[in-house]
Amino acid sequence: MEDECRVLSIQSHVVRGYVGNRAATFPLQVLGFEIDAVNSVQFSNHTGYAHWKGQVLNSGELHELYEGLKLNGVNQYDYVLTGYTRDKSFLAMVVDIVRELKRQNSRLVYVCDPVMGDKWNSEGSMYVPEDLLPVYKEKVVPVADIITPNQFEAELLSGRKIHSQEEALAVMDVLHSMGPDTVVITSSDLPSPRGSDYLIALGSQRIRHPDGSVVTERICMEMRKVDAVFVGTGDLFAAMLLAWTHKHPNNLKVACEKTVSAMHHVLQRTIKCAKAQAGGGRKPSPAQLELRMVQSKRDIENPEIVVQATVL
Repeated sequence: MEDECRVLSIQSHVVRGYVGNRAATFPLQVLGFEIDAVNSVQFSNHTGYAHWKGQVLNSGELHELYEGLKLNGVNQYDYVLTGYTRDKSFLAMVVDIVRELKRQNSRLVYVCDPVMGDKWNSEGSMYVPEDLLPVYKEKVVPVADIITPNQFEAELLSGRKIHSQEEALAVMDVLHSMGPDTVVITSSDLPSPRGSDYLIALGSQRIRHPDGSVVTERICMEMRKVDAVFVGTGDLFAAMLLAWTHKHPNNLKVACEKTVSAMHHVLQRTIKCAKAQAGGGRKPSPAQLELRMVQSKRDIENPEIVVQATVL
């Protein structure tokens, strides 16, 4: 019998659509993981729609849920996965839970997507309160093992700007020095040799050998841009990176190729279906652009590799 691998995922929940836990749970289950989901919010749908309604979990309620698991002795995890959070005290409570779980299991891996903001037309801006940045820098990143910032978030966390691949590698070194052994910059505005239709993503993994030596593997990927605004892609990326780094430890190249290739298949299927639903060259709506997750089950389980990573 294969060993059970259990993930505690603390993320948003939507009734309709695929973001947060809804974007992470299905792929992880398909790939053989047990996933225990704490819903940091429960909304009718993501906030890119014209309307949304729902409730937000506060740090006290998060603590109460965790205490329930603890009282029953079922707070045993191999992974913790977190994404978008707006509240400083909620984030601090997540860190307390991760620290406690790591005391119980020193091999626990914390995968953190430090969602804070993004760049539009080369100008970066935060879409969470600014008081979250010091919490990420001082508390969250030091206990994380794998982080998946975009370029803007990597710049915020490191305090350095990225204008070249060399500067990106230096920023990843700064992030390693803060704690995480694996850093993936999921998107950047660095120019691609293949032209403006491509995005560059970069990864860096510190591999620790039994003799105490440390080797750093660095990779670069070029991904074709998709002309649409999707929501939940970062959540799906972090979940699949968790799965594939688990299945291919110490091989960031293969883990990233499988993650990015599966993403490519999901997004291509989504845009094709969305355009067909919208019809007649019309722009698809947020509802039509919801990720085609269930329809992509085979691609998630066994992605055909369409994006190759280059080892730097």
